[in-house]
Amino acid sequence: MTLHIIDIARISPAGYSDLLVIPLTFLDLPWLLFHPVKRVFFYKLTEATHEHFHSIILPKLSLSLSLVLRNYLPLSGSITWDQNEPKPSIVVSPNDAVLMTIAETNADFSHLSGYGQRLVSELHSLLPKLPVSNESATAFSTQITLFPNQGISIGVASHHAVLDGKTSSMFIKAWAHICKQQLENVISLPENITPSYDRSLLKDFTGLNEKTIATVRSLREDKTNIRSLTPFPAKELGDDVVLATLVLSRNDVERLREQVKNESPSLHLSTFVVAYAYPWTCYVKARGGSTERSVSLLFVGDFRQRLDPPLPATYFGNCMFPVGSYDHKAAEFTEEKGSFITAVEILSDLVKGFSSRKIETIVKEVADSFHFQRGSTQFGAIAGSTRLGIYESDFGWGRPVKVDIVSIDQGEAISMAERRDESGGVEIGMCLKKTEMDLVESFFNNGLLS
Repeated sequence: MTLHIIDIARISPAGYSDLLVIPLTFLDLPWLLFHPVKRVFFYKLTEATHEHFHSIILPKLSLSLSLVLRNYLPLSGSITWDQNEPKPSIVVSPNDAVLMTIAETNADFSHLSGYGQRLVSELHSLLPKLPVSNESATAFSTQITLFPNQGISIGVASHHAVLDGKTSSMFIKAWAHICKQQLENVISLPENITPSYDRSLLKDFTGLNEKTIATVRSLREDKTNIRSLTPFPAKELGDDVVLATLVLSRNDVERLREQVKNESPSLHLSTFVVAYAYPWTCYVKARGGSTERSVSLLFVGDFRQRLDPPLPATYFGNCMFPVGSYDHKAAEFTEEKGSFITAVEILSDLVKGFSSRKIETIVKEVADSFHFQRGSTQFGAIAGSTRLGIYESDFGWGRPVKVDIVSIDQGEAISMAERRDESGGVEIGMCLKKTEMDLVESFFNNGLLS
């Protein structure tokens, strides 16, 4: 495919000219050196001619972004770490703006927005850069790409230390809301997409900031500049790496749930547990290798309502707690009998114990996850959730036909989202070498569900 960059525009928050400084919390700091979270939203729009794109679509997206940034000011700024401050902050200066890349491609929209295997390099061409240096890390950027007479894509890149998946999804819905309604004098948004910035609600857990920063610093190979905001080295990807979306229907989920009930009726059998355990089992089997090799599982759970006092559901920032089960043998997930049930048992125990987690232990949980990630030959994690409602983002031309989390290519994460056209179904994204993806798809389609 070819991609032509037409322009890179600067979109400033409408009517804002002050200085804003928001210190990162101990819940943001663990994500400080991670690579950006990158998503691409595909919208089918056959009337997207050059003229329609430049005269109607692009102006509406630009104006609505400027308007919504008044409510989501941190996204127009960057992370900096002042020499006189103990921790980094999000800083929004009067002249700051979000970079919006405008592009056009001759690629096949139907293929790239599909569920089958797509080259991850081609998906990355639809995503913006997120500038970062030792001194500054951009919070958010976007790219609007025209597929003439086929549709458009909206690619977004966001710094994980600025916001988590829940906040990111809330922002996209707010942007879409303003764009669809053509609201030019927005004063307030609906309550469910209006962010809360009241960080005073976070108790002062003594020493957590310092301990979290120390943990993050210890993970750096280069310790010469302890205030550097440069992320961990990027994973090098070959030209044979593909991203595919596997689908579990509501009936598939129920069949898997019944399969486990027959063996272990007391387990926690939420859709999340079943939809994580099944592809994970397929993934470990596809990897092969020694059955003695070490594998680990991890997920992060929303902790907003579990704090005392609880945070608003619309709290802006990160409020996630990592939960993992580490150093298992691959044999536990590859034996023909019971391997899927073993994964369900592990995840069931983690979910049951999540509510009893104490926020004071977050530093240890973060450190453990990094330690075992480096020691495991296969480290599974979940990006996204079926509860984020990513397919609700209608900018005025209908819901997206597909949404992909492309940044799962930087780890061994599995993305998860609600199924677009069926309540109770699940979409599962995976990014692997083609030969390994072929095996995963074979196990997934012909294995446990057959």
